[in-house]
Amino acid sequence: MNKSLIRHGFILILLALVSGLFVQAMPIPRLGVSAHTIGVLSGALLIAIGAVWPMFVLSLRQRAVLYGAWLYAGYINWLGCLLGAIFGAGKATPVAAAGVVGSAAAEALVGGLLLSVAVASFVAIGLSIYGLRERAAAA
Repeated sequence: MNKSLIRHGFILILLALVSGLFVQAMPIPRLGVSAHTIGVLSGALLIAIGAVWPMFVLSLRQRAVLYGAWLYAGYINWLGCLLGAIFGAGKATPVAAAGVVGSAAAEALVGGLLLSVAVASFVAIGLSIYGLRERAAAA
């Protein structure tokens, strides 16, 4: 069990719950709801990853990358959507934003954050699958 990941999961859930209180005041409320939902689900995922942590058969460096990738993906996905809702930057999230587009700077920030989340998520998933492979289970 990785208590640090579990603690971060609960922290992320708390942040998502608090940010959910302000959804009505955001320029893109639907994106605010998305941020709230993503934060709660990402927090639950971090708790689950922390619970199964001993099952990963990885080197110390791979474990460090796995830990960082899961944390980054969870927090930054929530933050990117939240900033999009606050700044009215919905180009990267057209369904939740219902076509609302913000300033070029806000769009670049949110788009960059969400793109980096995609990369971190693939790294986290790839290492997770690799660390749980059958050959690793036998070791």
